[in-house]
Amino acid sequence: MAGLNFNKVIKAAMRLPVVTVEREPFLRKELAPYLDRDTMDKVIAYGTRGLVDKKIIDQIASGCIRYQTTAVCSVSALAGLPGGWAMAGTIPADVAQFYGNAIALVEKMLYLYGWPDMSGEDGQVSDQTAQLMILWIGVMMGAQGAQAAVRSLLDVIRAQVERKVLEAALNKTWVYGVVQQICKWIGVKLSEEGFAKAVGKVIPLVGAPISAGITYFTFTPMCKKLKKELDFQWENLKFPEAPGSQKR
Repeated sequence: MAGLNFNKVIKAAMRLPVVTVEREPFLRKELAPYLDRDTMDKVIAYGTRGLVDKKIIDQIASGCIRYQTTAVCSVSALAGLPGGWAMAGTIPADVAQFYGNAIALVEKMLYLYGWPDMSGEDGQVSDQTAQLMILWIGVMMGAQGAQAAVRSLLDVIRAQVERKVLEAALNKTWVYGVVQQICKWIGVKLSEEGFAKAVGKVIPLVGAPISAGITYFTFTPMCKKLKKELDFQWENLKFPEAPGSQKR
């Protein structure tokens, strides 16, 4: 059976209200209990590296993972899906909401770990951000080349934390090639039959089973891979830090 077109899956998922995460409000809300005003302003300008203790990052990250896992294992997100169950014509709504929640988690985690703002000028997820999300979903699913690609992007943006620098990196031809390879690989895995089989079984939550078997046991391993890679980057790869900051 031919796989689903993963580009279409991502476009459908990105229309979910849950997807767009605004960097500054998110960081201010999550870090408010831990930082003074001056430090918070530096975090907004430069990112968390050297300004926030790793134990705090871990604590907030765990909370984000718990929240998004609960969301993906419920049917509530489907209510906000444009067009309802028939959205995007051929994209199963449960698949779209699954990856919508995955994208939302990636955004939150990247901001926590010091990545720059990824929203477009209008506050929406840009085409470049969509490419980055596909790379990170590839990391979460173990796609070949995804891990090396996101680490290479760090080399490009390490000089400064700015959206335009990240967008320029994502416009490189080699990035597009990796993204397309990941889309093809995941698309084959996402045939409606294959997706259901990969999940294994349906777990009733909130009084109703998730269509096509989206469950806790699918999402959790992806979250672990995401955090493992970000932890590796935090400890081992160079990244922009605020002037005068110290490694924490």
